[in-house]
Amino acid sequence: MIPYITPAKKQGDGTNRDRRLTVIVFSLFFSWLLAVPFEGQVLYAVADYHGVSPQFFVFGSMAVHIAGLIMCSIFVRNMRTAKKLILFSIAFCAAATGVLFLAPSHLWTAALLIASFLVGVCVAAWGFYFKEYTPKDERIKTMADGLIFSNLIMILLNMAAIHISPQTGLGFSLLVLAAAFVFALRLPQTEIPQEPKKQQSDEKSDALKKNKIAALAFLCMFIMVITITSGLMYQVVNPAFAHLKLLTSWYWAVPYIVALFIMRSLPKHMNRAYILYIAIAMIGFSFIIFLFMGRLWSDYLIVNTLMLGACGIYDLFWWSILGEMLEYDNNPAKIFGVGLAANVSGVLAGGLIGNAIFTEQNYTLLAFGVVFVTLVMLPPLNNRLTKLLNRHVFLTAFPKTPDTEEPTKGQPQILNELKLVERLTEREHEVMRLMIAGKTNKEIADDLCIAVTTVKYHAGNIYGKTGTENRVELTNLVLKKPDPPAEM
Repeated sequence: MIPYITPAKKQGDGTNRDRRLTVIVFSLFFSWLLAVPFEGQVLYAVADYHGVSPQFFVFGSMAVHIAGLIMCSIFVRNMRTAKKLILFSIAFCAAATGVLFLAPSHLWTAALLIASFLVGVCVAAWGFYFKEYTPKDERIKTMADGLIFSNLIMILLNMAAIHISPQTGLGFSLLVLAAAFVFALRLPQTEIPQEPKKQQSDEKSDALKKNKIAALAFLCMFIMVITITSGLMYQVVNPAFAHLKLLTSWYWAVPYIVALFIMRSLPKHMNRAYILYIAIAMIGFSFIIFLFMGRLWSDYLIVNTLMLGACGIYDLFWWSILGEMLEYDNNPAKIFGVGLAANVSGVLAGGLIGNAIFTEQNYTLLAFGVVFVTLVMLPPLNNRLTKLLNRHVFLTAFPKTPDTEEPTKGQPQILNELKLVERLTEREHEVMRLMIAGKTNKEIADDLCIAVTTVKYHAGNIYGKTGTENRVELTNLVLKKPDPPAEM
């Protein structure tokens, strides 16, 4: 009987637990960022309570947040450091939240600016966990889950600050950060053993590096342009409906959450590229409606649903793209930080412009300019990204594996049945073939020049992706011969 690997299955389950844990930690500390310094209603409520303007705190927090995102890769080079910095950042953010219970002073400024810088470092450092514990083909769902839960918590914090009291909102914010700290203590701090990557020729390596830099740079420009609309929305659209406080306090992020949920629930291999163009149309229509309709609750529902639904689609698009691009750098914080810095830069630019615009007609003209530029940028962006991520669901190019490939001479029928496990990585294919051939973990490790623990990790992934429990089931699945055609 062919032996099967129980430890690998357990390790795979542990990896799934760690994946869920990373989503919880992200959702908790990211909800604090959304509710307090990042145009958060908790900060607005506290500032209004003390009769001070929140604009300086908001724009200043965004600026230093950008710096934290970009500079994270300088301080964080491995997961152990990432965990320590995440814990320190959460603790300091809790202290900064406590300062907001006091009367406004320079201490407010120092606390918010330092906390915003650290939370930028914290978000970028989370890229290590996003890369390590979420398979590439699951990252769009993981990212959607993190954004959904963080926005749900943000809604609760906003409603507490607006409808109960600013101090209640701050108190709940402290509880959220305390929970984030407790869960962050349980985060693993060592990377999963990985096999050495195959060496590439210098010419091929240089070409890949240039493609990566060009694609990332173009993506960042696109993110900045599209998120200008978010900054305009904060400074122009939201104030126009400020009299609908009961409705805006909770419905504001609902279309965003619904859009994320719909996008994550679509079939895994369903291409979503055309939905990006639908989202552009949604943004354009929201501008038109905002300009020509009134300021009733029904107008708000239409404008906000179109605008925030489109924002949800585009945020998941570029967040998931960044998640895929983490594979092209040894330091995930570098790519994650640069990409998210582009997002915050766009929001900051839109906010500053919106704050300086005095007529809604000028706002609408600028918004249509953003829509036009976005529409022009999408095709070349798609072309650049498909050179690196040609199987991403938001991109239009899907390479198909020829069904007529002949198996190598001497190989069993395994190669003809690989379509059953097409989700496996190249290394997992290699491990699977040796498992079916009856080799032990040690023999597989020696043949592939990898560690035994890495073999067990890959085996756990193989079982999970193929829906099998052991080697016998895996062998029966892969070597199963197709049913003969029915006779006429």
